[in-house]
Parts: sequence; structure tokens; C-alpha cells
Amino acid sequence: MSRIVTFGEIMARLAAPGFKRFQQAMPGSLDVTFAGAEASIAASIAYLGGSAAFVTALPNHALADACVADLKSLGVDTRHIVRTDRGRLGLYFLETGANQRPGNVIYDREGSAAAVTPGGDYDWPVIFEGAEWFVISGITPAISRNAAEVSLTAVKEASARGVKVACDMNYRGKLWQWDPPIQPRDLATRTMRGLMPFVDLFIGGREDAAEMLGIPDAGASPDALVTTARQITSQFPRIQRVAMTRREGISATHNNFGGMLYDAAADSACFAPMKSGAPSFYGITDIVDRLGAGDAFTAALLFALTTPELGEQEATVSFATAAGCLAHSIEGDFNYVTRDEIESLMRGDASGRVKR
Repeated sequence: MSRIVTFGEIMARLAAPGFKRFQQAMPGSLDVTFAGAEASIAASIAYLGGSAAFVTALPNHALADACVADLKSLGVDTRHIVRTDRGRLGLYFLETGANQRPGNVIYDREGSAAAVTPGGDYDWPVIFEGAEWFVISGITPAISRNAAEVSLTAVKEASARGVKVACDMNYRGKLWQWDPPIQPRDLATRTMRGLMPFVDLFIGGREDAAEMLGIPDAGASPDALVTTARQITSQFPRIQRVAMTRREGISATHNNFGGMLYDAAADSACFAPMKSGAPSFYGITDIVDRLGAGDAFTAALLFALTTPELGEQEATVSFATAAGCLAHSIEGDFNYVTRDEIESLMRGDASGRVKR
């Protein structure tokens, strides 16, 4: 079984219940779970039956103990999580949108353990032993100058050991604030372009390519996405595959969702889902929770790439896109969806009927 290592920050997610606004929910109770892009990817891979290790830094206290226990319960390898007396547990607060009202995220991550722990505190040779893939996102280098430096160290260490690197871009304009007066987009572009020469698999949306790499947005059509993928692989020739999510936002609770996988060597792209031989979408008319859907897509993509019967290009993108679709039905950032459920949707069973 292929070993996949992910690295980033995990936080406590505090969500207003249901569709309440913060002012309605507080004073009162918030729903607490754990979340973070790379942690979500590791959790989803493990839930699918894959081998996933998550690397981060967490403080030495009971809340972080609960976080580690949650990951372990899903089968994630937590042996390489650094416990430290420096920093804190990061937080983010979520107000879920509905209909034409968008959702809202408030970050409280400054000074977190992952933001301040230096790269020398991680035992990279041991972490990467036996690993096939290393996964990082564009969120981790956004949280602090130190985290950006550690991210660069991590991809270099992985590359030096023959471990393939996947980068899920995930542009978060609210986070790129650590080098004022440089604007968030400019800081993101400068930082991420420094990481790209070590990346084998690019994952993101067309907006991420524009915001993070400065690549002009060619548009949302299938042909335009292929054009964007070619631009990415032309500028960064180490990148062998480009995976992109496709999303049409009708409202906060109604999206159309699809995916694309481009192979640079073959100069070919596959889309999912397909209808009458043309790229189509899954219509998601009652979103339970949108956050984590991109992470679910990434996790399933890597699971498929390391699973022989799912490794063919069309099957890989179909599996990843179906997983991302189903993640919209799961509350919380982690995707508690099984391989059987994903493959059922791939075969066209979108009825949602009760299994008896």
C-alpha cells in the first residue's frame, strides 16, 4: 500500500449551529470539530482505506490531545506530529451561508504551533521513509513567514528523497498578511512560484492558478481549462498532471460540481462527470457543508493514483470528482464517505435512496 504524507496546520473549527449568524449563536454554543486542508486530506485517504500520515506541530495540552485522538480514530498515522510548548492551537469560526447569503470564515491562527515551529524540529528523513507522495497546500505557507520557509524545506526534503509532491493551491486572501505592505496576491504568487519547481501534481481551480501563480484566467469552459493546464505545465515542466475542480455557484446551497485531470506527457484531459460524451456537472441543490469538498477531491485523487484499478486517467478523475461531490453532504471538513459510496455514484447511482 502506497504511503502518503501530508503536512500543514490543523485547527479547531467552531461553527454556528445550522444556518445561524454569529450574532444569533452567541452567547451560546458553537459546534466544535477539527479541520485543516492537509489534515482533511489525510483523514479522507485513511477513511478510504489508504495509508496516510499527517505532520504538524501542536501544543502540549488536552485540546491538542483530543485533536490527535480524532485523527487516530480515522486511521491516520500521527507519529510525526511535533508536540511543543511554543505556540497555540489555531482556530477558525464558520458561519454557514444559505441561498443568496454567502458563508463567512474568520481565522484566528496567528502564533499557532504550526506557524512558529521551525523546520529543524521535524525529522524529515524518518517522515519520508517509504513515502510515495507528499501533499502540501497553498494554505500552509500563507499562515506565517516561518511556515512558508518550512514548506519550502519540506518539498525540497521530499524531492531529494524521490517522493512525489502534490500541491493543492487553495488561495486564501485573508491569510497572506505576513509581509506587509506586500499585497496578499503578490505575496502568494512570489511564495508559491518558489515552491512549484518541486511539484509533480498541481491541484486547484482556475482561480487558484490566477491568484497564486499569476497565470491569466482563460475562462471556465473545458477547452479553457485545458489551456490553463498547458500554461501551468509549460511554466513548471516538472508538473506531470494538473487536476482542477469545476464549480458553478448558483447560490450558497446550490452548486454544480465537476473535475478535470490533465496529463502533460500525453497532452490529454479527462473530465467528470460526463453526459452524452461531453463534460457535465453533478448538480448539488441542497449543500450540507461546502468546506472540505476540495480536500475530498484531492484525497480521492491521490487514493486513486495509488490504487491500480483506479489509476487510469478517466477512472482517477471520476473517482475524485464523485468524492468531492459527496463531501457536500457531510457536515464538517472531514469526508466520511466510503469507497463503495463513491464508486456507486461513479456508476450513475445519484438517487440518494435509503440503503435497506
